[in-house]
Amino acid sequence: MSAEPIMEPVMTQVDPIDLLSAIEEASPVPIRPEYVEGTVIVPPQPDDNHNDGAFELGYQFRAAGFRLVGMGNGYRAAKKDGGTMSLIVPDFYVRRRRASELDESYRKVHKGWYPADMIALVGEVTSSNHWTDTGPKLRTYAAAGIPVYVLINRRTRTAHCYSTPILPGEDPTEAYYDDETKVDLGEPLELPQPYPVLDTAPFLQDL
Repeated sequence: MSAEPIMEPVMTQVDPIDLLSAIEEASPVPIRPEYVEGTVIVPPQPDDNHNDGAFELGYQFRAAGFRLVGMGNGYRAAKKDGGTMSLIVPDFYVRRRRASELDESYRKVHKGWYPADMIALVGEVTSSNHWTDTGPKLRTYAAAGIPVYVLINRRTRTAHCYSTPILPGEDPTEAYYDDETKVDLGEPLELPQPYPVLDTAPFLQDL
């Protein structure tokens, strides 16, 4: 797969879930496309350093007692009218709850996508598509009301914690986080309570 993400605007008459399913089936290699701000995004294949770093952060949460840490699940955020606002596959996340029977029913109805309100904290580690994680995905997570977004930006060698999501109107592209903590990689990143302070030093080994 190309090192750059593939992006395609979505035809409004097509259900984004069905379109993403068709793209997955047509791909000659395994992919997991996402739907963000009206556009289908096929992220580049992550390298080993990316995956190792995301796993390291997930491990830190588990070591601090947060058992509902995961990677790989897809989540759907809905509009007020019930339509699909976004379909996202975070690098790692902390859930509010284990999947209930209702969550599993939701996943079945929506063809593999869990409800986004299961997520308490979401995290991304940038690849060549760093602009996606720092722009469209940041706004998408805020619009979905996810309380905390942790971002490791390997391009700028910085780590960020965004909190207090704000959606000022009806347009999800105007959403933002009201609070941000930023440190250089290698420095500890403080998160809102009750989360641990994250050690970002392991990412220095990957640059």
